[in-house]
Amino acid sequence: MSVIETLNSPPARSIASRLTLLLALAAPLGACSTLEAMNPFGHGEKYETKLLPDEPADQIYDQGLARLQKKDADGAAKKFADLDKQYPFSQQARKGLIMTTYSYYQGGKYDDAISSANRYTSLYPSSPDAPYAMYLAAMSYYNQVPDITRDQERSEKGLNLFVQLVERYPKSEYVDDAKYKITVLRDQLAGKEMSVGRYYLGRNNYTGAVNRFREVIAKYQTTRHIEEALYRLTEAYMALGIVNEAQTAAAVLGHNYPDSPWYKDAFTLLQTGGVAPNENSESWISKAFKRVGLG
Repeated sequence: MSVIETLNSPPARSIASRLTLLLALAAPLGACSTLEAMNPFGHGEKYETKLLPDEPADQIYDQGLARLQKKDADGAAKKFADLDKQYPFSQQARKGLIMTTYSYYQGGKYDDAISSANRYTSLYPSSPDAPYAMYLAAMSYYNQVPDITRDQERSEKGLNLFVQLVERYPKSEYVDDAKYKITVLRDQLAGKEMSVGRYYLGRNNYTGAVNRFREVIAKYQTTRHIEEALYRLTEAYMALGIVNEAQTAAAVLGHNYPDSPWYKDAFTLLQTGGVAPNENSESWISKAFKRVGLG
């Protein structure tokens, strides 16, 4: 096809028509095509370009604080976010981001608070407010922890963040509360494992039960569930006919918690089977306790 034929083809004619139109519009406008005539808002009004000055950062910040005082957390978050829009990469933007995080947290918008806090710690990991941002994110997970019958993903994420806070910022003022929350969340996660383990045990799924109680032994030895976990292991192993492991579970229970009512039950259970507590040092149970220093 020649150049002329190409230009005369339908797509080319369409493009040429558009170019002609654009050139016509770009030419000086005549009396019938003035800016006034093109104004979509009616005759007599003309476009006028104005650059409105940004609000002073301090004024925006004060407006955010005022909205927080009025319990308008959502409005405060939006106002603080304006600092990042109008003064990006500035000290004001950094200050606004931590206050945006706080506002979301105060308003119960925990997922938004987590996202904002993560952005803050990513951008300003060495800032004096970085521990606070991480604390707010961890608390946002903590405040959404469900009961032990439900999925514990938020418990795990909150626990991980509190642990990171303690490790990264050991001198932070939030460390003591973080350590307390770590204890609570570990107990929550252990409780979930125990709940599922009891469920399996009640349905004679002893292998499934052992796996759950084993998680408690391996990860949550300092929680209040550890004594019952050792007893339940004794029970499950006896039901499976793995007597030596049942004896070890009971022996470790008696050695570390001699006054526990769970140990008395374990001792009685073994007696019923004609055996007594006897620790096998090569058992995973014994090794797990020695690693933590309880044995």
